[in-house]
Amino acid sequence: MPLVNMKELLAKSDAGFAVGAFNVSDMEMAMGAIKAAEELKAPLILQIAEGRLRYSPLELLGPVMIAAARKCSMPTAVHLDHGRTLETVRLALSLGFTSVMFDGSHFPLAENIEKTREVVTIAEKFGASVEGEIGSIGGAEGDMASADIKVTSVAEAKRFAEETKVDALAVAIGTAHGNYKETPHLRIDRLKEIHEALAVPLVLHGGTGLTREDFRHCLENGITKINIATASYDNSAAEIKAVHKAKPDASYFDFSDAICVGTYENVKKHMEIFGLEGKAALYN
Repeated sequence: MPLVNMKELLAKSDAGFAVGAFNVSDMEMAMGAIKAAEELKAPLILQIAEGRLRYSPLELLGPVMIAAARKCSMPTAVHLDHGRTLETVRLALSLGFTSVMFDGSHFPLAENIEKTREVVTIAEKFGASVEGEIGSIGGAEGDMASADIKVTSVAEAKRFAEETKVDALAVAIGTAHGNYKETPHLRIDRLKEIHEALAVPLVLHGGTGLTREDFRHCLENGITKINIATASYDNSAAEIKAVHKAKPDASYFDFSDAICVGTYENVKKHMEIFGLEGKAALYN
C-alpha cells in the first residue's frame, strides 16, 4: 500500500480510537510492528526519534522504514519523532518521511513558534505533515537531556496552533518519556480544555506505563495519536533474555526473531487498547 500522510490517518480518528505511533530502531522492530498492524487490520505510524539516531543513523534506518511501510498492506505513515534540528528534519523529508515532528518545547514560546513555522514551510514542499509541541513532556527521549513536566497552557496552545498551522500538536498533561518512577497524575481536565479550544489533532507522548483507564480518558478527551517507544524496547529486551535463558547456545537469528516477536506483542497489545482493530477499513 502507498505511504500515507500522518494528517490523513489522524483525520479519521475520533473518541473511539487513536492511531498508535511506534518507535523502531531496526528492521526487526519495523517487521514486528507491521505484523501486528496486518493481523489487526489497523493503521500504523512507524517513527524514530532524533535522540536514538546515535544507535540507528537516519540515512540507514530511514530507507528501511520507508520500504517496510510500502510493504505493509495497511495504511502506514513514517514519522520523525522529536526532531530537534532543521538538518535532521530536512534529511527525513528527503528520504521520504511523510511527517516530521519539530520539538521546540525547550525554547521560549515565540521562538518555538518561529522555528516550527519554518519547519511547516519546509514540509509543505514535500507534501508532508508537521507535529509540534507546546509545554514540556517529562523524562528523556533517547540521548536528549531529561526535562521536567510543564503542563501545557490553553492560551499558549491556542496561540501556537493558530500561528504555526501545525497538523498535530503534542501536549503535556503529566506524562513523561521512559519508565515512570511513580504513578503519573494526568491532567485530563487540562486536556479537555485544550481539546475544546483547538481544532488541531492532539498527540500524547509518554504512553509507556499508562493504564487502560488512562488511555480511555485520553481518547475521550481529544487525543488522536499516541506514542509508544520504551515499552517496545523493554519487551524486546525481555524476549531476548528469555530466549537466551531457554537456549544458551542461541544464534544471532534467534535473537533477531526475539526482537521482532517482542515488538509485535507490544504493538498488538497497545493497538487493541487504542481501539485500532479493523480501523484500516476507514481509509479505503
